[in-house]
Parts: sequence; C-alpha cells; structure tokens
Amino acid sequence: MNLFGMIDQSGDAMQAERMRAEVVAANMANAETTRTQAGVPYHRQHVVFAAGSGDTSFASQLSASLPAPQAGTSVAYLPAQLLSPVLNTLPGSLVDSSRVAPGVHIAAVVQDTAPPLKRFDPSHPDADAEGYVSYPDINPLTEMVDLMGATRAYGLNASAVQAEKSMIASSLELAK
Repeated sequence: MNLFGMIDQSGDAMQAERMRAEVVAANMANAETTRTQAGVPYHRQHVVFAAGSGDTSFASQLSASLPAPQAGTSVAYLPAQLLSPVLNTLPGSLVDSSRVAPGVHIAAVVQDTAPPLKRFDPSHPDADAEGYVSYPDINPLTEMVDLMGATRAYGLNASAVQAEKSMIASSLELAK
C-alpha cells in the first residue's frame, strides 16, 4: 500500500465516523419524539460499518456487505441527502483496484428493535386509553458515549492524515 492509499483509507474512516456522529445527533434530537410520520415513536438508529472489498463502486460494496435482515429487525438505508457527500467523494468504478486502499464504508443504518418505554402521562396528546405514552428507548448516556467514540475516531484519523502528509513532505525533501 502506498502513502496515498493510506490517506484514502483514513478519509473513508473519517466520512464514516462523521455519519455515525450525525446519526447519534439525530437520536438525541428525537429522544422525546412520541409520534413520527408513521404514527409510531421514533426508533434509535445504529450505523453499520463494513470493510472495503477492493471494488470501489459504492453500489457493489453496499450490496456485498449488507447484513441479511433477521426476524424482527428493520433496516433503513441512508437517505440520499445524507449519502450525497459520501458518494461524491468515492472513487469511480474505473479506478485501478490495485491502488485503492481497503477502507471502511457505511453499509446501512439499522433501526433498534427495542420496544418503546411507557410513561404515565394521561394529559399527553399521544397517551393511550390507560394514560401511558410510548417514548423512544434512547439513553442519553449511551448516545454520548457513541458520540465520544465517533469524535475520538475522527480525530485519530485526522491525526493519521497529518502524519501521512508529513511523511510525504519529508520524502519530497529527501528527493531534492
């Protein structure tokens, strides 16, 4: 693997971790959402990462790495407006695969299948006949730990890119 392949690999990881942070932010923002457009409480989302396979076309990576849905698991793929920044930076399918570093990519965003939490609040407009309201099963502490992990991984990959740039600069200095 050459140095530029290592930069590509770190860049892929940074994009994946940025998307993970965005999903965590969406979970936190919807922690009290009792009714979505579908009429049910919001479900926590998880980002599923997959290792690069050497084929650089996003469609082939996505189809090859998607987990088979298990009974009771729903899979929601990323909306186009969230995926467009990732898709625009992926190399085309005509790139020489021997030069492409095997990086990480986002395979899917999976909805958590945990049942909603019931809280007694008969005055709430979404309360059922017994006075209970269904809230998403989102723990702010878990979300903050996920966000800290994504932030840390993003920062480490940014440091790796800086180190790689430094190595390239040093190599160019030696070549003079």
